[in-house]
Amino acid sequence: MNIYTTDKIRNVALFGHSGAGKTSLIESIAYLAGQIAKPGTIEAGNTLSDYDKLEISNQFSINTSVIPIEWNDTKINFLDTPGYFEFIGEVEEAASAADGAIIVISGKNGIEAGTKKAWDICEKFNIPRMFFVTEMDIDDASYREIVEGLQELYGKKIAPFHLPIRENGEFIGYVNVIQQVGKKWKADGTIEHIDVPDYSMEYLSNYREALMESVAETSEDLMDRYFNGEEFSENEIRQALRINVSSGDIVPIMMGSNTLCRGMYTMMSDIIKYLPSPADKQISGINANTNEVYAADYDFSKPKSAYCFKTMVDPFAGKYSLIKVNSGVLKTDDLLYNKHKDVEEKIGKLFVLTGNKATEVQELHAGDIGALSKVSKIATTDSLSTKANPILYIRTPLSVPYTYKRYKAVNKKDEDKIAQALAKLSAEDLTMKLVNDSANSQSLIYGIGDRHIDMIVTKLKERYKVDIELSKPKVPYKETIRSKSDVEYKYKKQTGGHGQYGHVKMRFEPSGNMDESYTFTESVVGGAVPKNYFPAVEKGLAEAVLAGPLAGYPVIGIHADLYDGSYHPVDSSEMAFKIATREAFKKGIMDANPILLEPIESMKVTVPDTYTGDVMGDLNKRRGRVLGMNPLDGKNTEILAEVPLGELYGYDTTLRSMTSGYGTFEYELARYEQVPGDIQAKEVERRANQTEED
Repeated sequence: MNIYTTDKIRNVALFGHSGAGKTSLIESIAYLAGQIAKPGTIEAGNTLSDYDKLEISNQFSINTSVIPIEWNDTKINFLDTPGYFEFIGEVEEAASAADGAIIVISGKNGIEAGTKKAWDICEKFNIPRMFFVTEMDIDDASYREIVEGLQELYGKKIAPFHLPIRENGEFIGYVNVIQQVGKKWKADGTIEHIDVPDYSMEYLSNYREALMESVAETSEDLMDRYFNGEEFSENEIRQALRINVSSGDIVPIMMGSNTLCRGMYTMMSDIIKYLPSPADKQISGINANTNEVYAADYDFSKPKSAYCFKTMVDPFAGKYSLIKVNSGVLKTDDLLYNKHKDVEEKIGKLFVLTGNKATEVQELHAGDIGALSKVSKIATTDSLSTKANPILYIRTPLSVPYTYKRYKAVNKKDEDKIAQALAKLSAEDLTMKLVNDSANSQSLIYGIGDRHIDMIVTKLKERYKVDIELSKPKVPYKETIRSKSDVEYKYKKQTGGHGQYGHVKMRFEPSGNMDESYTFTESVVGGAVPKNYFPAVEKGLAEAVLAGPLAGYPVIGIHADLYDGSYHPVDSSEMAFKIATREAFKKGIMDANPILLEPIESMKVTVPDTYTGDVMGDLNKRRGRVLGMNPLDGKNTEILAEVPLGELYGYDTTLRSMTSGYGTFEYELARYEQVPGDIQAKEVERRANQTEED
């Protein structure tokens, strides 16, 4: 692959709902660019983007792929992203490296949940964008409905560039709204000008008016001329579009057919014309030595720096770190410094990836995207620079996983292999989280949704040949007491020779501090229990609170006072007093009105206004308390609620089903509260049955 300077590079993310045609669009472009002999298909499993076995078998994208396309004298790095929300981390990583975006919409399915989520991603990362409507060869594809829907959602910045021309139900050409001329595809792929069909004149007038209004909105001078009834020249229109598409103030709509490879020439031309190159963008970091802002700005003449936006781990090919060069020119065998890890490494060879196929290059200019293969210490969101000029870039804010399940090895002998495999997967996927919940003897795996977690399980099996099984996690209940108790326990054991003797009298009561397991005091008088055994008593208490006598959960919020007891000058020992304390604890807790506490989560659920009633009804069924609602932009509502954590299992699937994929949620621990009596009774019974089985 050729070397490209910054101004000849475009980094364009493809966003959109799953099945909208992003991967097929790449195939058509690569074919027209002469990079492949014929377009691959999702069904055949031979596309450039979806190279992973799981993507091929499931027939949808799971990972973001980089597909560089050389088009005339420009290199366009397409970042083909997954459409399912469960893989939002891949989308966010792509967004962090993109300078522009194409939001792909299925002409058949129209505006979907993924369309709006794609727009929101562009807003979050401040990415200029265009829409491309696919499947225009399908007779019932409605371009007009999509245009009107987008204008209703996003207002006057939506500017349709084209409208389709059909003849006998066949998609044969398009009307260029800027030029107000019809264009028809010839058999050899070239274009001939034709008259605008009569049935298109009304829509041309409407789209032209919408486009002119969008252009006029971009400056006071153009607005004045627009209101005075003046016509803008084609040159003026295109000049305004160059500035305002790049700034995000105008969002064009284009269309075509991936199957027929039509509409791609126009789209590629418009990408080069209107979407910014890295040379038009700004990027800043912090100089770690001086704490001053470092304006890298994709300037090839400045010291080298780069940002790792994604990691790929292949069991056979090894690890690839995908980077975007933020300043300077990277060359083979450059020495780069990772301030995060305080390590300097030789980067070795430089690669450009096309899907999973690596092509070696000698250098990468500022703004370009490439890959490093043997830089062991670098991780996703790390910065690379020179040691003399150490730069730190802001780490990409990735979505937090809230869906979780319990997991364990199917074969116990595979536990070490599973741990190693999960570590590799978590390095590749930062929206996956592993938690060792030792208090409840369970290992937890967190993901963006059920599909995400299921895919992790499948990756373990396919890539690393190990199996884990998922189950419903234990709710991390805690135990406490509501009243006081006064107990004693005498541990006495004689086995020949020295025996064991420990005798304690203790009072238990609520401490009032739910942030600590226990507080301990001693009020022994007269040396009934020697002071040297007090630490043993507290150790016994510290061990006992790890699993309460009610249902085996950690105990919090108790105060224990050792006020009396006795000892034996020969048989007493630390062990004897620890055991005596543990047994006294069990009796004392059960005599002090023990209760179970459950975690209550402070929750935010964001849904379109039309679904608020259904969502609140469902939260009420989950023993939730709705605290309020906040209206948001785009006809969305944020519902604030408090819900027991135990009622949130499976909520991800329910919410997506209830809101047609639009709903999102987040939560954090608010406090612990007493569980209802029926739930406590079931949990105590479950624990008793488990103990009997054990």
